[in-house]
Amino acid sequence: MGKHKNTPCLDDGVDFAVELDRAQDPLVMTLDIGSTATRGSVHDATGTPVRGYRHKIPHAFTTAADGTSVIDPDQVVDEIREILDVVCDRTELAGQVRGVGLDSFASSLVGVDAKGDPVTECFTYADSRCAPQLKQMREELDERQVQQTVGARLHTSYLAPRFRWLAETRPEDFEAAERWLSIGEYVWLRLLGTTAAGTATAAWTGLLNRRSGNWDRRMLKAAGITADVLSPVLEPHEPLPDVDPERTARWQGLADAQWFAPVADGLCANLGVGGSDEHTIVASAATSGAMRVLLHHRPQDIPPGLWCYRIDSSRCLLGGALNDVGRAVSWLLDTLALDGVVLDEIAAADPSPDTPGVLPFLTGERSTGWAGSARAVFADVSASTDASAMARGMLEGIAGSYRRVSDELERAATDVERIVAAGRVTQELPSWLQILGDYLGTPVIHQTIKRSTCRGNALLMLESLAPDVECSSPEPAGTYTPRDSAQEYYRGVHDRFERLYGAAVEGS
Repeated sequence: MGKHKNTPCLDDGVDFAVELDRAQDPLVMTLDIGSTATRGSVHDATGTPVRGYRHKIPHAFTTAADGTSVIDPDQVVDEIREILDVVCDRTELAGQVRGVGLDSFASSLVGVDAKGDPVTECFTYADSRCAPQLKQMREELDERQVQQTVGARLHTSYLAPRFRWLAETRPEDFEAAERWLSIGEYVWLRLLGTTAAGTATAAWTGLLNRRSGNWDRRMLKAAGITADVLSPVLEPHEPLPDVDPERTARWQGLADAQWFAPVADGLCANLGVGGSDEHTIVASAATSGAMRVLLHHRPQDIPPGLWCYRIDSSRCLLGGALNDVGRAVSWLLDTLALDGVVLDEIAAADPSPDTPGVLPFLTGERSTGWAGSARAVFADVSASTDASAMARGMLEGIAGSYRRVSDELERAATDVERIVAAGRVTQELPSWLQILGDYLGTPVIHQTIKRSTCRGNALLMLESLAPDVECSSPEPAGTYTPRDSAQEYYRGVHDRFERLYGAAVEGS
């Protein structure tokens, strides 16, 4: 450790950033544990990234055909520690950084013993080995009532069936665990000696009562656990108590910082690209995907295909999630031996009636049918169907999945005025946004700000640390307006999508 002469990222070729000597205090440090990497960056009081003060460490989930999807929790701790060492062990930041926030992929789970050492790997949202236990729970519980209470359907991505699976298939690990934590909570426990769950982490477990903000007793009973094995829940404005100052002294730039409880990356992704009000739906397209709108009221009734996660006492995030977006694109590149340039050209081509119909459920479906065992379907494939047509069908099928979420959102969020699209897939395949705009019949605004999830994390902290500072507004890259000439084609595509869905998913 020491006094570094250079910023951690010398070649920071981004337009939306501010130099440290022009940054507006207070600064905040944000950390994001994603599906493919851990990232960290410093932002100023307007939510603008401070140029050069960022770092990224790639990683990958360990997966298997039986539904396994895990990551080593201590690997993630090491990644966070390295990022803080690289970015925040700096005298020039001393006294300026007033908050440190952490977000992560949702619905993660780590069991720890009385010393805080892990007794399990970190299970991710994509681990589907609890499918048999999910089936049992759907037979025992009124799923519609569960959804209205905790804001989430019963699904393998949530924790109640995962706890049952652990108790039934790994009883020694289940008994050895004194506490159960999300990956973000685990990181803070190891680094800070204390931890808690942010409301927007607790809500993504499927165990938090969306009205009271407390762990729901009925769902805990169904899961086979008690509230004392889970963390206390803190709202976004509440910093972590009892942070060990001897541990944080490692980072010179964080001497005056408050540390905040971990939150879910979906909330931060919305905030980071401007989805902070009831007028904006954000369509995220990364490894997985989602459409979300931040409501400043609590809806009485949640549409059956959506979730509604509590954020704090007055706000919630309404939306739906898709398993396979960037994951489906990667499958196309690997399996059909295409490259990104060719795939973007395929997305930019005119619609063709010879394009196959595709349900893009490579790893199961979440919204809107919550069919975890669903798999991809290709229809109307003939001997003349080539790789380009197969790829085009998959890209249209992904848009069809967003359309199903959009239709339910429109019925529940009546004040929506715009759709903003963001995420890795939108930057790698911008032409796909024309497919999405045509398919939805709605203009799609493309926001290309990098590390938008980190920015959303920063804005969440700044609500309490700098409430009177106006946040910055990055310019969008453009708008994809629906083409009149394509509307009839996509109506036909969606009719076929719905027929396939009815036969393959609802009929299974």
